[in-house]
Amino acid sequence: MNLSKSKYCEGITCIKKLWLSTYKPEEKEDIKESVFETGTEVGELAKKIYGKYIDIEFNTDLNQMLEDTKKALNTKGDINITEASFNYNNNFCSVDILRRVGDSYEINEVKSSTHVNPIYLEDISYQYYILNNLGYKVDKCNIVILNSNYVRQGKLELDKLFLINDVTNEVLNRQKEIKQNIIDINSNMTKEEPKTSLGTCCKDPYDCPFFKYCTKELQHPNIFDISGMTFTKKIDYYKKGLISFKDLEKEELNPKYIEQIEYELNNKEDKLDLTSIKEFMNTLEYPLYFLDFETYQEAIPQYDGISPYMQIPFQYSLHVKKSKNAPLEHYEFLAEAGIDPRRSLAEQLVKDIPKDVCTIAYNMSFERTVLKNLAELYSDLREHLLNIRDNMKDLMIPFKNRNYYNKDMQGSYSIKYVLPALFPNDPELDYHNLPLIHKGDEASNAYATLHLKSKEEQETIRQGLLVYCELDTYAMVKIWEQLQKVCRNKCN
Repeated sequence: MNLSKSKYCEGITCIKKLWLSTYKPEEKEDIKESVFETGTEVGELAKKIYGKYIDIEFNTDLNQMLEDTKKALNTKGDINITEASFNYNNNFCSVDILRRVGDSYEINEVKSSTHVNPIYLEDISYQYYILNNLGYKVDKCNIVILNSNYVRQGKLELDKLFLINDVTNEVLNRQKEIKQNIIDINSNMTKEEPKTSLGTCCKDPYDCPFFKYCTKELQHPNIFDISGMTFTKKIDYYKKGLISFKDLEKEELNPKYIEQIEYELNNKEDKLDLTSIKEFMNTLEYPLYFLDFETYQEAIPQYDGISPYMQIPFQYSLHVKKSKNAPLEHYEFLAEAGIDPRRSLAEQLVKDIPKDVCTIAYNMSFERTVLKNLAELYSDLREHLLNIRDNMKDLMIPFKNRNYYNKDMQGSYSIKYVLPALFPNDPELDYHNLPLIHKGDEASNAYATLHLKSKEEQETIRQGLLVYCELDTYAMVKIWEQLQKVCRNKCN
């Protein structure tokens, strides 16, 4: 078959994945567009790191790209060519940045990651194989990644934003395997679906979009439904034939895994450790402020004080219960599109949350980190922000510690599992019923691209973001009320 570098990497990771991509692409689960958008954005910026360059425009006619590359290579002197394209025995690749210095060449593979993944080495080794067999003298191979320690201050500094990793030795050491890998890939790409077993490749280096297809024959619940267990461990049990909860029932497992299995198989009643729940509830004192942040990430920092993939808060929801009989109040903040949202958010937050009050979050480590970062950024707000952080309580604790548990939580203490387990069939608390935004990554992506939308689209998206974030804190209020309820009922 005609191999590209992405198909080659798929083939050596899992031949069935490549086969399904080729013959049954309709079975693929949706991949987040934002992942591709980020890669494109980083790739475009990285083209400038060595100065002037000749760009080979993408063309569905690969022969045109090959021809354009030949013309570019005829340029005299040292040159940089981006997307330089080559073909050797039906093995095609486009080199992100090809440099020619004197009579030797340098391959640069650009990734939007902040670390070098082993699959990147396979990718660039395949490119070297093609160029080397075409007679090009390649003296150096680099993997270009983002520097997670870079903090933007003023103009973007490409020489600091990107890290150039010389992987030439690793590439040379892989060359003997590549020819055989290509032969193996082609021999397996027949009309018959390869018979392969599930393995760690289903999650590493990426989540496989065909995982549901490959596990469609497995009855639920099964080993892959165990919450909290590493995927590698799940594969170990799978390969031993310990797949169903019945198979796992008598295994020596972590007590929390055993509990999930027992509740599922025996349909046990709710577990309530009232002593622990009461101890937790006694740590919460009026007034109560239920807080939830929404954040987004940028691969390429747009504003000062930001590093690649730093969590940038742009929204919060706040439900307030000032006393036992006080009405529930709601406050919210959503930054304007296309600006650095942090200062305006921090200023509004210290207005909405007084010092020395009990602020409640669900999985508070996230909120505490956001507050800490804001405090470090704005010295005039530091004391107040850290006061909010230091007086925070985590509503997740009774569920993480399994003081309160039932079958429908499916072994998880995530609010997305706890909420429907406590309030089944309640449309008011069902995230699926929300009009536009249903989960955190959708909220992040929506805000990150909000400035690119029309005014009408922005208004619709903003409303969706507000409704979604409001449900997050309202859900916390309902969970807190449920904890109060079980304490009262059991006491009586």
